[in-house]
Amino acid sequence: MTHHRETGMLRRTGRPIAGTTSVVALCGSLFLPHAGHAQTAASHQPYPGKPVRLVVPYAPGGPVDTVARLAAQKLATRWGQQVLVENRAGSGGAIGTQAVVKSTADGYTLLIGNSGPITVYPHLRRSLLYDFERDLAPVTMMVKSCMVLVAHPSLPSKTVGELVRLAKREPGALSYASSGVGGVQHLGMVLLESRAGIRMVHVPYKGAAPALVDLISGHVHVQFNNVVGALGHVQTGKLRALGVSTAMPSSVLPQVPPVAKTFPGFDVASWMAVYAPAGTPLPLIEQLTRDVARSLNEPDTKKRLNEVGAEVIAAGPRELSAYTRSESALFGKLIAAAGIPKE
Repeated sequence: MTHHRETGMLRRTGRPIAGTTSVVALCGSLFLPHAGHAQTAASHQPYPGKPVRLVVPYAPGGPVDTVARLAAQKLATRWGQQVLVENRAGSGGAIGTQAVVKSTADGYTLLIGNSGPITVYPHLRRSLLYDFERDLAPVTMMVKSCMVLVAHPSLPSKTVGELVRLAKREPGALSYASSGVGGVQHLGMVLLESRAGIRMVHVPYKGAAPALVDLISGHVHVQFNNVVGALGHVQTGKLRALGVSTAMPSSVLPQVPPVAKTFPGFDVASWMAVYAPAGTPLPLIEQLTRDVARSLNEPDTKKRLNEVGAEVIAAGPRELSAYTRSESALFGKLIAAAGIPKE
């Protein structure tokens, strides 16, 4: 099999990857913002008074991008403004995150982040582009979901146990894709390798979407992917689901057992959240928290997210901050135990 290795992540170059921008069309008619909206310091006009940019630090088509575009459509309708989704892939999400950190703290540039640039990146770099606790203001957790361990149908393994036995019979013969070194997909596989006592060849990519494309094409054997991105391919038979990463089964894949049934205690979740640059005024953070929560909890939006296995959380800044601190400590221990070097 040909391994298509990721060429721009967490490695020596650190060179920004050119972003691709998509304009989410304004849905519905314009309306005047209500009196409770925060006002910008410069214009004294209700926020937002111009288009808002949501930076997704990964390539288009992945689970973070999917949720971001759905949120953008709803926020565009709510605000009466265009909401632009900008993909800035590279360095496991760090390039796009740095772009937000350097932006003006006025609410017009926001990050749709996940564990990669927030709870993993600090443990993988000797010199950091940013400090997420110092340079980013948490706004709200958007969704949480499980990951699903998926395999190309040509692989004979139909369960986690069968995959482990095959890997033990043929050490180093199997390969797995990930969205980048140290991302939650990678760490999920590192944890599985550790618990099962196996070793597979890691093939990192510039995001979940290109990794999934190569898995479907048969260039790699298996991958932990967010259920949001993998579900459709499992349903059409392009991929085979072996197990889910959380302790409880997924509501959209109830027939797929948790990896924890084979390896008790295995529990890794995937999440997405909104961040603003540090220094963003508190009234604006509060409005963003409310507006994102209301948009995601609209019945049609919540239904669409639930259908792909994403649970709307809409937890505020304090809860998001506590969650990420806890996860960062866990992933730091896992990265150290796996011997993943800092670069």
